[in-house]
Amino acid sequence: MAQDLKDTLLLPKTDFPMRANLVQREPARLKHWEEIDLFAAMQQRRKASDKVFVLHDGPPFTNGDVHIGTALNKSLKDFVNRFKSMSGYRTPYVPGWDCHGLPIEQKVTAEIRAQNLQLTTAELRARCDAFSEKWIATQRAQFKRVGILADWENEYKTKAPAFEADIVHTFAAFVEQGLVYRSKKPVYWSIPFETALAEAEIEYKPHTSIAIWVKFPVPATEAARFALPTDKPLSVVIWTTTPWTIPANLAIALHPQIDYAVAETSSERLLVAQALLPQVAAAAKLDPAPAIIATLPGAKLEGLQARHPFIDRAAPIVLADYVTTDSGTGAVHTAPGHGAEDYQTGLKYGLEIYCPVGDDGSYLDDGRIPPDLVGVSTQETAEDAKAKKPSAANLAVLKKLADSGTLLAKARYEHSYPHCWRSKTPIIFRAVDQWFVSLDRTNGDAPTPRKTALTEIEKIAANGGWIPAWGEARIRGAVESRPDWCISRQRSWGVPLVAFYGPDKQPYLDAGVVRAVAEKIAQHGSNCWYAMTAAELLDGVTLPAHWPPAAELSCGRDTLDVWLDSGSTQAAVLRRGQGGTHWPADLYLEGSDQHRGWFQSSLWNSVIASGAAPYKAVLTHGFIVDKDRQKISKSSTYQKPQTAEAYIGQYGADVIRLWIASQDFRDDIPVDDEILKNVSESYRLFRNTFRFQLSNLFDFDLAQHAVAHESLDALDRWALHQCATLIDECTRAYSRYEFHRVYQLCNQFCAVTLSAVYHDILKDRLYTLGVNHPLRRSSQTAIHHLFHALVRLLAPILCFTTDEAWSYATAGREYAESDSVHLQDWPSAPAEWRDTALAADFDQLLSVRAQVSQHIEPRRAAGELGKSLDAVITVSGPLSSPAFDTLLRYRDSLPELFIVSQVALETSDSAKDDALQIRVRTGEEAGLVRCPRCWRWEPALDPESGICPRCTAALASA
Repeated sequence: MAQDLKDTLLLPKTDFPMRANLVQREPARLKHWEEIDLFAAMQQRRKASDKVFVLHDGPPFTNGDVHIGTALNKSLKDFVNRFKSMSGYRTPYVPGWDCHGLPIEQKVTAEIRAQNLQLTTAELRARCDAFSEKWIATQRAQFKRVGILADWENEYKTKAPAFEADIVHTFAAFVEQGLVYRSKKPVYWSIPFETALAEAEIEYKPHTSIAIWVKFPVPATEAARFALPTDKPLSVVIWTTTPWTIPANLAIALHPQIDYAVAETSSERLLVAQALLPQVAAAAKLDPAPAIIATLPGAKLEGLQARHPFIDRAAPIVLADYVTTDSGTGAVHTAPGHGAEDYQTGLKYGLEIYCPVGDDGSYLDDGRIPPDLVGVSTQETAEDAKAKKPSAANLAVLKKLADSGTLLAKARYEHSYPHCWRSKTPIIFRAVDQWFVSLDRTNGDAPTPRKTALTEIEKIAANGGWIPAWGEARIRGAVESRPDWCISRQRSWGVPLVAFYGPDKQPYLDAGVVRAVAEKIAQHGSNCWYAMTAAELLDGVTLPAHWPPAAELSCGRDTLDVWLDSGSTQAAVLRRGQGGTHWPADLYLEGSDQHRGWFQSSLWNSVIASGAAPYKAVLTHGFIVDKDRQKISKSSTYQKPQTAEAYIGQYGADVIRLWIASQDFRDDIPVDDEILKNVSESYRLFRNTFRFQLSNLFDFDLAQHAVAHESLDALDRWALHQCATLIDECTRAYSRYEFHRVYQLCNQFCAVTLSAVYHDILKDRLYTLGVNHPLRRSSQTAIHHLFHALVRLLAPILCFTTDEAWSYATAGREYAESDSVHLQDWPSAPAEWRDTALAADFDQLLSVRAQVSQHIEPRRAAGELGKSLDAVITVSGPLSSPAFDTLLRYRDSLPELFIVSQVALETSDSAKDDALQIRVRTGEEAGLVRCPRCWRWEPALDPESGICPRCTAALASA
């Protein structure tokens, strides 16, 4: 009999195939998307729309597998594009690749060295090209596996001839405005790669340096000339943390308004800032403390000729406002070839921009460097830095100072120091002839590039375009402090810096000539710069009158900074409207480090070439960290491979996308197995919610069975009110790019509103009532609407799972031929769904439901009750109680709402307050009998059917 009765229940469709196995199932859906060309279909659907949203893709380097952090970035972009598309926008999204520069050349060069090959520049470039192309194919496949929809057929590559030509055209705009100049000035220099570095290629890391206090002797004749005592030796004491730069010293800088003391020891006198004398005495272990015999301001010492500690030349006193008394001696060792401030001081005083260090970081044999220093390297390897081991040059200079008796003191000094982001080694500041873009030079009456950039930053901020808002301060600070842009690199794999050199080695640069060469690059690719002579390149080009003949010119061998490459995407992609894009972009979205990188280089390129910013808004995200908030790449305990492929291979793309959505990406984003397992539980919640809803719609057709909203049961109308609220809040969160809020809202809705309340309550009416019972069809109507809203709300995030659910809901099979949830409109709730009065009633009803559960649980724990349906409830309360009044109005629905068999309401006039009294009895204690079909306890069963009257009616209607 029990089996027969079970067969009469309207149980959900148990063979519904929407299960997990994401790792196996997702690739098949990707293939389906390619077959129906989903991205093109999304664009075609919005073809007539006047709403276009352009998220411009920042290009990743093509030198390795997609990192989990890069997958995070692309997934966030995909969330935005899918939401915007469903919201009515055309979303042309052109992915791109950064193909030139040091990261690629570094790996290719290592391969060449390992094979002991000698290649020409053209052969090296060909290998770099092939290397880049290989990784483009790999990364494209990996991005697709993450679920990224993009115009892959129309992607851009910075190595494409047309793109390279646009980069050179951008350079020509710089030249035309008179902003490009060549100068010997200190730049960041990577010794391992023997090239200048951009500011964005620098990372500051903790570093242990050797701080030294060095005496620069003052000849007696000089002391006398400045009315300083001459009866004892006098030295100006400097302090530096880069001993290797001492051979390049040409001056000592003092502050004009700082007081300097002549301090006497037993054997000599020292000149230092008066405020720093105690620290200097402590460092040098001078005992007793030196007495001050004279003080005078720095301005009075300008022109004093001290002597270099071990090289026969003067070190004159110069004045500079940047000198402080925060540390050191107040006397700054000045080497114009090895520091930005030193360089400016050198220009002011006409000092030589002297740099005795070669490309490989070793001292040059220039006739001025002591012979025992020639060839000694300033290079400090990453291993040296980790072991706090000084470079060979630092040790050699320390010995020279000690031997000359001028090393007053030395100590270890912990500070933050710039490192090359690729080699991880400390950089050096080195003056070399480089090409620069002036950021403060004006072109006629036009504002300077820096002023224009700052104005654009303000405009974007006024429209709320810096997301988060602190992004404005970060990029403003980067733009304000940015020195002139060093755009030349000593590399082979890159876009040539189109400058020519005459027989006298003088450079020749002209915007018109640059543009003419750009057209040839568009035709032949940038390899023509290396394969053709200057005369061949300039054939047919009219040269400026002051230039030598083309036959006497040679092509320069510098390449352009790759940040100029990637910063030109706004011209090469957006300006050209590639793939239907437009300029400026509506959004740039990258990691927060790009305020110093792509955001900034794009801004400079655009304001110089076009007079405005290339974006309306900029959104930034944090970095991937482990559970202890340490960057994955720096964590000593993190062992998991950092590729997106490794994560997806274990969890599936939808789980990874859900994890990304669950995090407030404006901060750093933690990841580890525990976090992903928790997210997997949330994923199962969403998937099981869809399965429950779809499995209970197996016999429902909206056209035939839908119940009008006004005829829906109160419980179903309440669920739709809650859904309307969810739609409103999720839409607002998506619009603000607050995907973590979407995750929280949907998780709460599925776990509490649906699973713990609505779905739980519905099971009785869905399974036990007749097929066409009004309550069952009412709930199926509501479930249909809930599913269609929820599946769309989660579609931008759970792109695979929601599309599968949509296919089963609309086509009844795993793959719809030409349909997809991603081709639907964003959900909107009809006004009739919103019912605040009903929501207030259910707030009270559910509050009482929770109290009832609290009373049932102790008896269940004691084994007196099994399921909650075994309970019979009596609720007593005064008529004056709002809660009791609500219970009376919903009297007939209470057993179902509380999932108990019977609910009796009794008034209690003696109650002193509005508190309800709840009594729990078992069905047996209440004298009831249990229906063997629905398991509810009833006063009596039907004598013929042996089941309760409600179940008897359900079977009769079948």
